[in-house]
Amino acid sequence: MTVQVKDMVFEKVAIGPVSTRVYQGAEYGKGSPIVLFFHGGAFQGSGLQDSPVAEAIASAGAIVVVADYNAPLGGVFPKPLEVGYSLFSYMANKRASGLGDRNSLLLVAGEEAGGNIAASVAFKARDHYADALDGQVLISPLVDPFMGTSSIREADAIGMRERWAAGWSHYLSGGGCHPYAAPCLCSRIAGVAPALIFTAADDPLRDETLGFADRLKQAGVAVRQNVLPAGTGWTGIYGGKTAEAPTWQSSITNEFKMFVQKMSVRH
Repeated sequence: MTVQVKDMVFEKVAIGPVSTRVYQGAEYGKGSPIVLFFHGGAFQGSGLQDSPVAEAIASAGAIVVVADYNAPLGGVFPKPLEVGYSLFSYMANKRASGLGDRNSLLLVAGEEAGGNIAASVAFKARDHYADALDGQVLISPLVDPFMGTSSIREADAIGMRERWAAGWSHYLSGGGCHPYAAPCLCSRIAGVAPALIFTAADDPLRDETLGFADRLKQAGVAVRQNVLPAGTGWTGIYGGKTAEAPTWQSSITNEFKMFVQKMSVRH
């Protein structure tokens, strides 16, 4: 499906203007799902950049808003979350952004560090604005600041271990470790929005992704979980070194399409 891309500034967000890049599948229209998407970058990326993952989701007929969430207030917790939640609240308010309509599902999504922000927005939405969020899409979310899983040992091979360690140090440099900052440490998980979760067999973030998925399921959260096979170029999603051409796009497009179809039936 052809995807249209345009840059927009959301001027009336509570924390101030936020720049976004919007991806719209050519078949979007009345009732199209709206996805607030948080990019990767090990908690330090900013600026509007092309997002192959957002494009894959938009190819399912969604309208995907990629937020430059680190730029307005900086990249140290809780500032990125404040921006993300303010954007979510703005978009949930009668679709104030002008995207979609009252029949549109509203989801949050993110890859790597952006998956952390998406999961944290989902927690905060449960606590303050529960009925407004319909689902979350977590794509190799960076949720474990201790980097203690078995699979994370593979991070050196793709050039990401030091980057992730530096990213966590930067993100948590404000002091303390709130559960919103590290979703895997959150003790109260029940009641968050249904989750669509992706990782791959050769993803160093595989174990923390699947561990978080298991905790969601144990808390009664509906989870649709996907582990792509090795060799799809998956680690290139968040900047990891890979010699493989990316072949993961159709998996994200198709799984997202089925995820929102099930949600629409429940609505």
